[in-house]
Amino acid sequence: MEEGILAPVARLDRWLDGVLLALLVTCAARYLQRHGLDASGVLVLVGALALGVAYATRRRVAGRSPWSFVWITVVVVLWAVLTLVAPSFAWTAVPVAFAVLQVLPFGVAVGVVVVMTAVVSTAWSRLTDDLDPTVFVGPVGIALVTVLSYRALDREARTRQALIDELTEAQADLAAAQRRSGALAERARLSHEIHDSVGQGLSSISLLLGAAEQDWDRRPDAARAHVAAAGAAARDALVEVRRVVRDLAPEDLGVDATGESLVEALRRASTGAAAAAPGLEVRVVVHGDPTPVPAPLAAALVRSARGAVANVVEHARATRVVVSLTYLPDEVLLDVRDDGRGFDPARVGPAAERPGDRGHGLAGIHRRAAGLDGEATVESAPGDGTTLSVRLPLDPREGRRG
Repeated sequence: MEEGILAPVARLDRWLDGVLLALLVTCAARYLQRHGLDASGVLVLVGALALGVAYATRRRVAGRSPWSFVWITVVVVLWAVLTLVAPSFAWTAVPVAFAVLQVLPFGVAVGVVVVMTAVVSTAWSRLTDDLDPTVFVGPVGIALVTVLSYRALDREARTRQALIDELTEAQADLAAAQRRSGALAERARLSHEIHDSVGQGLSSISLLLGAAEQDWDRRPDAARAHVAAAGAAARDALVEVRRVVRDLAPEDLGVDATGESLVEALRRASTGAAAAAPGLEVRVVVHGDPTPVPAPLAAALVRSARGAVANVVEHARATRVVVSLTYLPDEVLLDVRDDGRGFDPARVGPAAERPGDRGHGLAGIHRRAAGLDGEATVESAPGDGTTLSVRLPLDPREGRRG
């Protein structure tokens, strides 16, 4: 059942109580002034007191059917008797009508207000000798228009509040979705960065220790060299872990990550990744004049080179790798070429991103380049080696990270 058109508001309730009390006192005083304190006057005072007490209890019965109907019946009957006995009490119809609109459903409330208006018209018509139809039609019409207007305003307010609630809920859902999307993107980024840094380092350590175990008895010098290289790789892996903790900022590049520091970082990353393959020759060459490179781009270049060389060590069976860094006026290029067995690039895609598969590292390099408004391409064929190229603009859009 739909409640009345006026929602219970504490401030409105207090005003209604105050207005009714003032009207009851004023109307009772006016009646006593004109008629004196006789038997009728005592009954009028008792009725006014009963109406005030009954009206004050509406908060206890509101919304408690059927007590709310019993309460409104008692209040309206008391008011109607008082108004018919003393027409000045007709002014108390306003707060009583508001109470009716608060408690009763709309259709019932309209009927009760119409009846109350008719009672007021009847009471006032007793004060005149001539029957004036406007005394009946006018108040009833005004009461209906007023109630219907309040009804329309109430529905509009409810509709607006429902829209506001829906908008608030949609904004909350959107914010939650953005947080989830950001968290997933950050997890994917960290996964690829750990794979291309810490994961490759641990893979190198595993390969070096395996080689040392094989040479332990027959070639102790070579075994010790493998162990030393594994220790160096472990230290590098520890540095990488610390970099990840510091939001993957490349510690060995410094703040600017420019000029010769980038070249030296590429050389260390490439030779370090190739340490697990002692027979692999690694060269780092530079073309063009070294220019300042933003730290996110430098980090992406170093990690891409490390991951590419680690892939060569693990999969290519190559004897030679050339890492080329080319400076252009508006971009920087990284090329990693090997003379290994090659592969079919068409087979490397999202479906190939499994642990131990070469496609995982390549997919991470592609995503890293795309995150900096660049691109990564792979040229390879079975038996013809592989060339990985990473192209990064020197002025990527704001807010991207490598």
